[in-house]
Amino acid sequence: MSAVPANGPGGSAPRPHKPVPFAPVDFEPFVGGADPARVSEAAHLAAAALVHQGRANTDPAVTRRLVKLADKEGLEAIAELWAESPPRSLPGALWRLYALRAATVQNPERMAAYFSEGRYVAQVQHVVAGVAEPPGADELRSMADSILSGAFDGEFDVALERSAAFCRVVALGQTHHADAAEHANERHAGKLTRSARQLVKTAEDLEASARAWRRGELV
Repeated sequence: MSAVPANGPGGSAPRPHKPVPFAPVDFEPFVGGADPARVSEAAHLAAAALVHQGRANTDPAVTRRLVKLADKEGLEAIAELWAESPPRSLPGALWRLYALRAATVQNPERMAAYFSEGRYVAQVQHVVAGVAEPPGADELRSMADSILSGAFDGEFDVALERSAAFCRVVALGQTHHADAAEHANERHAGKLTRSARQLVKTAEDLEASARAWRRGELV
């Protein structure tokens, strides 16, 4: 995603008026001109309401609507609410779950190629991610929906850990693709390597968030 560069405290750049192109590993904050404290409070309240009310509801149709929230409202709308939250917080973790699902749904063939490449190296993470065999585009889309559904109808920490495992497998796949492309296309190889590093960092944040959730400290 070509993220809008942050202008620092008090920045006044206007928000974009059309969807921003999205890439799998770009979680940079979107520009905002509102009071950061009020934005942060709203982000945390909205995330808590969505997760806790979603988990209290036993209607599968409600869960499906929550999973497809970004499809209906647009990823940009969710990013404006949650993307600036600390990565190891409830809104930050929820943003990453939605962003990873969006990346997978929007480009399942490429994500499947990375996942397929990485799964041979990361058998444990492959199992935790829980994708069906063989891991094609349809299987990756189903897995993405399943992980996000688990945030509302299963164990939230498990959903975070499954998402983290998926990040690590894809990152390994990107690294292998980067090695193969290093001599033929050095620029592309460098981009994949940076993306893999970002995904590993995302995995670490999701794993830390899962531990905090189990301690009752993820807010």
